[in-house]
Amino acid sequence: MDFKRDGGNGSGPVDYKLPEFIVPGFKASGVVAGIKKNGRRDLALILSDVPASAAALFTTNKVKAAPVLLGIERIKKGVSRGVVVNSGNANACTGKDGMKVALAMTSAVERALDLKKGDILVSSTGVIGVPLPCEKVEAAVPSLIEGLSYKGLGPATEAIMTTDAFPKSAVREIKIGPKTVTIGGIAKGAGMICPNMATLLSYFLTDAKIKAPLLKKALKIAVDASFNSILVDNDTSTNDTSMIFANGVSGVEIKDGTPGFRAFLKALSEVSISLAQMIVRDGEGATRFLEISVKGAASDKDAKKGAKTVAESMLVKTAFFGGDPNWGRILAALGRAGIALKEEKVSIAFNGIEVVRNGLDTNRETEAADAIKTRDVAVEINLGSGKGSARLWTTDLSYEYVKINSAYRT
Repeated sequence: MDFKRDGGNGSGPVDYKLPEFIVPGFKASGVVAGIKKNGRRDLALILSDVPASAAALFTTNKVKAAPVLLGIERIKKGVSRGVVVNSGNANACTGKDGMKVALAMTSAVERALDLKKGDILVSSTGVIGVPLPCEKVEAAVPSLIEGLSYKGLGPATEAIMTTDAFPKSAVREIKIGPKTVTIGGIAKGAGMICPNMATLLSYFLTDAKIKAPLLKKALKIAVDASFNSILVDNDTSTNDTSMIFANGVSGVEIKDGTPGFRAFLKALSEVSISLAQMIVRDGEGATRFLEISVKGAASDKDAKKGAKTVAESMLVKTAFFGGDPNWGRILAALGRAGIALKEEKVSIAFNGIEVVRNGLDTNRETEAADAIKTRDVAVEINLGSGKGSARLWTTDLSYEYVKINSAYRT
């Protein structure tokens, strides 16, 4: 399907199907609160039937939105009933009033559900520096509660979108012993994507029973393999958040160092990688999905640093937009990455066509140009200096990216 983007607050076309999946013991809903100008869903609620173990990772940006600051405090107890999320307004750089609004959002939901203060977490996404109209959120809470359904994750996924062209969700079911454990996730993101912690909004739900410290360990590993390995434009938001809730209703307990934990971690990582790749494919204005693989580095750290430098290079990204197999830009990027590098040992291939061997041109530019005339492009780099490796996903850079982001607030 060709997804159509509306630029965040516009009223352009929509062409997607809402996801349909259930994670046992979790209800969700998504409604129109009137925060967005386009009249689409902009307020979501995810609610566990019972108190759930909870863990989260938040933006590393020193400028943190009020919902992030509140979440950092509330997640410390490791237990939550769920999260309320709005799109269309980030509630960031809004001073003391911003924190009052974040608290009011959670309080409105907690009162309506007869929960204790602190039971609900909060996230916001959208325009920075604009006061969030709390009265609209509070007025929409009754319909938000009324709409709660075990089949409500689709509307909730749509309600957290901003410049996304389509909703993003993934789910896995695994057998642990005789029982089934479900792990589901939803996310939003298309711009301001940089491999520096969560880099978006994402929420994971599971019916496994797992204590909060181990849950956070699993989340961090999964995020490092996914959301920390994508790059669209090298910007990190004020609101980046990744949360996970485990309500235990399956009766399957997950303990560290067991086959069950390894199976759980594998499934969680698969869900998060799937979401991460969707975000890259939805990169604002993107026409190509690029997988940058580096091996033969002196260390894994060097490999990841090299991959990131290549992926964030404007010259590399624009070359791929133009379908130009300009490997010189990649080699130049590697040379300034601050890693151990010997030019005469480097080899580079595009979709299996080797364009550089031992630092020199292989004279296969015509083949390479044909090979990268596809949506998906694999860039394989061998530094020939060790056993370190890393993989990162990114996009090209198009005219449309400038158009979307230059008109974001208008």
